[in-house]
Amino acid sequence: MEKAPAAGRFAPTALMLGNLVTGCSVLAPAGMLPELSAGLGISIHAAGLLITFGAVTLCIGSPLTAWLTSRIERRTLLTTTLAVLALGNLASAFAPDYASLLVIRLVMLAVGALYTPQAAGTAALIVPAERRGSTIAYIFLGWSLAAAVALPLITLIASRYGWRAAYAGIGALGCIGFLLLLLRLPAGLRGTPVDLKTWSAVGRSRAILLLLAITMLQMSGQFAVFTFMGPLLNKLTGASPDTVGMVFAIYGVCGFLGVAIATRIVDTWGPYRTSLLFTCLVLAGITTWALGAGTIALMAIAVATWGLGFASTNSMQQVRLVAAAPPLAPATVALNTSVLYIGQAVGSATGGLLFARELLHTIGFVAVGFVLLALVLVILTRPRPAAAATA
Repeated sequence: MEKAPAAGRFAPTALMLGNLVTGCSVLAPAGMLPELSAGLGISIHAAGLLITFGAVTLCIGSPLTAWLTSRIERRTLLTTTLAVLALGNLASAFAPDYASLLVIRLVMLAVGALYTPQAAGTAALIVPAERRGSTIAYIFLGWSLAAAVALPLITLIASRYGWRAAYAGIGALGCIGFLLLLLRLPAGLRGTPVDLKTWSAVGRSRAILLLLAITMLQMSGQFAVFTFMGPLLNKLTGASPDTVGMVFAIYGVCGFLGVAIATRIVDTWGPYRTSLLFTCLVLAGITTWALGAGTIALMAIAVATWGLGFASTNSMQQVRLVAAAPPLAPATVALNTSVLYIGQAVGSATGGLLFARELLHTIGFVAVGFVLLALVLVILTRPRPAAAATA
């Protein structure tokens, strides 16, 4: 489909910034659990359930909305989604109690679930096939920026001005993202409609199911720790809010670097080898966290190593799924996002149960187990030589 150069020139950047807004909306509670706990009169564990229940909503909503909205023109679909995210965060800033905040979050994320998979699918419509892998990885830089820049800022703002101010800031960012996407994404983009035959074909593919399992296990391991990273640092090392913000910044900056590196090497290394590299980095970082828990320097090194792989692994999963079955991409990318959120729900729920029981060191070792299983599956999905060029 031909597009106007002026409209499409910065379309990948507009899509990437939309992922930044989405990432902020999903991750925000992790950066301000103590402030939410104190401001709403709830426990840290209960505040963490904002992430768990949000992830459950996202994992259900992602494939469902992919099916229901697959025939809608992409610019209309994506700009509407960002508008809902912006309004949802602004409404969260004025939530009177925990129940209201939870309801607003669930409604907001039920709609927001479609942004990331649809943005990845839209990338395939606006760039040539040879640039598809690097463009999808670039679009996922938005999630890296959410962790690298936004999450430390959220922690800083919440600790000084309260959690309501942090939500208001995300809402304002959402308004900017909405305008940029409206101005830069070409009109008239339509993907392949998703129907029941598509889901049936996905379910019959062993390769796709294994790739989806990898995503779930990677996210489960990471979110067991990530959801409660701030409180864990505080309890295990006595870290102040500023120190916690610095560790979040290390995590995010390394994530940004990891995706930048993945974007540069994926078209020559191939998605499999790139995925293997960054999954090994995640495992090394989580293992260092588990073994070094209680020592701030070791935990910071662990976060830096883990951070290099946290976003890169998922962007490579998207690339591998698109390459494995291009006609099924609208469904597989949506399902990958769905199982990503299943992993977030499983990980945050597991971490929350252990945190509530003061099993703080155990959380890291459970996370190692999840990521180790993911690495085993990555190795099992190594492409055969005949398919190595495209898998």
